[in-house]
Amino acid sequence: MSNALTSLVDLLDLERVEQDIYRGDSRAAVVPRVFGGQVAAQALVAACRTVPEGRLPHSLHAYFLRPGDPGAPIVYTVDRIRDGRSFTTRRVVAVQHGQPIFHLSTSCQTFEEGLEHQVPMPEAPDPGTLPTAEDMMPRYAELFRDPEMPRRLMKAREAVDLRYVREPPFASAGQPREPRSQVWFRTNGKLDGPLDDPVMHVCLATYVSDMTLLDSVLLAHGRGGWAVGDVVGASLDHALWFHRPFRADEWLLYDQNSPTAQGGRGLGHGQIFTRDGRLVMSVIQEGIVRVPRGQR
Repeated sequence: MSNALTSLVDLLDLERVEQDIYRGDSRAAVVPRVFGGQVAAQALVAACRTVPEGRLPHSLHAYFLRPGDPGAPIVYTVDRIRDGRSFTTRRVVAVQHGQPIFHLSTSCQTFEEGLEHQVPMPEAPDPGTLPTAEDMMPRYAELFRDPEMPRRLMKAREAVDLRYVREPPFASAGQPREPRSQVWFRTNGKLDGPLDDPVMHVCLATYVSDMTLLDSVLLAHGRGGWAVGDVVGASLDHALWFHRPFRADEWLLYDQNSPTAQGGRGLGHGQIFTRDGRLVMSVIQEGIVRVPRGQR
């Protein structure tokens, strides 16, 4: 694994404080708060530590309640809501400074055979033909008000090889287009040994799922986003459904669109496919999307 991926996996390896209580480290995102995908992934790790062996998450629903403090650890308390014959339900509350900052409910299931169908995978170029972040970011350096922003963006995402199919919002400011965005992603390195288990792949994909989902909201209005300063935003809630097994260290296509934006909020919808066309995840997120005064 790369050093960055090793660091991310270590971040997800929570300390057990006592039964059903775990503690995780924090680190700053590009903005001065904890990245929402980190909190969601750590909360899912905490929940899965209490689930009977052989059961994997099939869905999670979460709310971001307060900004996370990157300078303080996060305590995760797990409530064992139900253990049924096929399904297990858990609730997790993440706390900092005595206040809840995040709430997650997840359901896990023992694998079983059933009816099968799915929508077809949308067309997308091969990820090997697309520019890496290292190739792409220098092209747009002059678009950022903060000259350090490209470096900070790359640093925040260095554990993930993420490649945009078309220009990202920060490169499309002032040019409204179809509210749809596609990225290919995989971890920056292979998982092996004890870390190569289905739960870790699910948690890593959960981490990435919060990176770009609201891009399509910005594209519809020709906004570059918080990275260029023409929008103030934050995640409000996050919902994931895990349909089929996958590996986070192999290419996944994240096809994203925005059906609506209103009231200072925008809705993002995503579907994640393996390279061979299997639909493995569905994602929905609502976020704050506000235009600063003087830029409306």
